[in-house]
Amino acid sequence: MAILLGSIADDYTGASDLANTLTKNGLRTVQTVGIPDPSLALPDVDAVVVSLKIRSVPASDAVTAATSAERWLRQRGAGHVLYKICSTFDSTDAGNIGPVTEALSAAAGGGIVLVTPAFPETGRTVYLGHLFVGGQPLNESPLKDHPLNPMHDANLVRVLTRQSRNAVGLIDLTTIAAGPGAVKMRLDSFRTAGVTAVIADAIFEQDLETLGEVALETPVSTGASGLGLGLARALVRSGRISSGGATTADAIRPVGGLSAIVAGSCSKATLHQLDIAERSMPVLRLDPERLLAGPDEIAAAISWAGERISAGPVVIAASAAPETVSRLQSLYGREASGHAIETATSIITAELVERGVRRLVIAGGETSGAAVDRLAIPAFLIGPEIAPGVPVLRTVGNAQGDMLLALKSGNFGGEDFFTAALAMMH
Repeated sequence: MAILLGSIADDYTGASDLANTLTKNGLRTVQTVGIPDPSLALPDVDAVVVSLKIRSVPASDAVTAATSAERWLRQRGAGHVLYKICSTFDSTDAGNIGPVTEALSAAAGGGIVLVTPAFPETGRTVYLGHLFVGGQPLNESPLKDHPLNPMHDANLVRVLTRQSRNAVGLIDLTTIAAGPGAVKMRLDSFRTAGVTAVIADAIFEQDLETLGEVALETPVSTGASGLGLGLARALVRSGRISSGGATTADAIRPVGGLSAIVAGSCSKATLHQLDIAERSMPVLRLDPERLLAGPDEIAAAISWAGERISAGPVVIAASAAPETVSRLQSLYGREASGHAIETATSIITAELVERGVRRLVIAGGETSGAAVDRLAIPAFLIGPEIAPGVPVLRTVGNAQGDMLLALKSGNFGGEDFFTAALAMMH
């Protein structure tokens, strides 16, 4: 299998978001979970998104995992590799966006890297190097309070500089609006000055198309799914995309079985989606503190689901209000509390699958990653879009047989997302 575009995603929901964007814009795409075993037969596709869980790990671990994935993608023909990050630029001052970007650039022989988390379709724009969420600076938006990587600086040049060994530049909107030629000239001047990473403004899709065309001529770029949109459209315009191979229709063939929803995200959007879901299906809200105390809450949740799931979909949620999350983190520590809840929800998810669930919706990036790892799913074929950034996923090569999943980032989807997702899974 020779691919045209490779990507390394720093979490699983971000990977499916990107894979969805690539598919919508003309690339046949598969999402793998980690570097696949050599025995796994992947479909014939144009792009592969390697899903990793490296957003919140130590920077050295993130670099090791990302460079291994880069080697695997290059060996399969990828001429360009996109390091897919969150559109809120989630990262601490110690990394991981800067260190991974520099490591991938070095692995590809050096050169300058375009960096932008802009994705206007989801309200993420960059102007004069500052990230806006729905018109608000990132540090003033509700997304500033990420439970693992809170972001209190909207100036991405400053943020990336704190994480990087080398200088970081800015390509402003005026330059981008002048077209690919102007952007290339600006990159040349930065290259001469020793700059190795450049934050790029983007407000409209046309800006992303310009950046994608320029980035495709370089070995590495870093960005959210919006940059993936630009890269995909540039590849399609180049005439290098072939017909045939896997399609979105292949991904939604019926699988039967039971259905369930597991939520671990504490975002405002997910909390509201749970309130709406409660009107039409049974919802069990777990006590996060009891999850941290021992296995009793897990056992009770599995028993509760077992009594109801044959009658229709059930929802099990470890989601909690931000003040509850803050209290637990102060008592048990940020990492310990997060890990305990991820482990608990992944155990519950695996037990649901053991009881016949084959259509599964998971809300929350860390929750999704822990669940997919426990289920040992090696890859996904990308199906149609449920909501912006969230496609139907069909498992490839997993021991449980064919399943349909949706992995939802916490802030994604409308208020009826859960019912809409299950309605698309047959």
